[in-house]
Amino acid sequence: MVEIGGKPILWHIMMHYYASGFDEFAIALGYKSEYIKRWAVDMATLEGDLRVSPKSGTVENFAPNAPDWTMDLVETGLSTNTGGRVRRLRHHVGQGTFFLAWGDGVYDVDLHKMAAFHRAHGKAATVMIVQPPARFGHVALDGGQITAFKEKPAKSEGWINGGVFCLEPRVFDYIADDDTAFEREPLENLARDGQLMAYRHEGFWQCMDTLQEKRLLEDIWQSGEAPWKTWRDRQCASWSPAIVATSERS
Repeated sequence: MVEIGGKPILWHIMMHYYASGFDEFAIALGYKSEYIKRWAVDMATLEGDLRVSPKSGTVENFAPNAPDWTMDLVETGLSTNTGGRVRRLRHHVGQGTFFLAWGDGVYDVDLHKMAAFHRAHGKAATVMIVQPPARFGHVALDGGQITAFKEKPAKSEGWINGGVFCLEPRVFDYIADDDTAFEREPLENLARDGQLMAYRHEGFWQCMDTLQEKRLLEDIWQSGEAPWKTWRDRQCASWSPAIVATSERS
């Protein structure tokens, strides 16, 4: 619920999916779940104009610019691990292909292209991989002598898990119980079985794990050029719901 530009990062992530036509969300709740519930209810009841009748107790909401989405807010336990949280959303996903995303980063990946890639290979799972921004500059050495200082490059050299997945429901069979970390046995076993493919995203990606990264995203947003703001022109997609699962643990 940490805010960028006055809106929780969860809103920014969901708006990216909504811009591509996905309007059904299941959100795994755990630590401080009441904050997310309160935000969702307040958005539904307080955004836009209201018509209130104190005598009858009715409240009508007029918010033409509010996102027309639905959210299943699912309590998944305080100590449940990431895989367990995903497993508890099984009955909210249905039988079709779905997206899974962690709630701690923003990006401008083309979801339709990623979905097309996923469908083309026919495997159970696709993970978006990214090259994160490099954190440090480089020191050039000649033996023990420093010959130059170099600014940090725009991207690091390696690829990492970017926290976005396109999945088939059979992935749930790889999650044993509440103690399972999605990043460990499920992904490792999917890879072992040849059921995990990588989608390379070379565009914008930024996590928000530190105060410094929060300030960076705030500055980008205030510049008016936020790459993840893809909801200028909402498209339409009807092939599956999107699912956003937070990765926090108490």
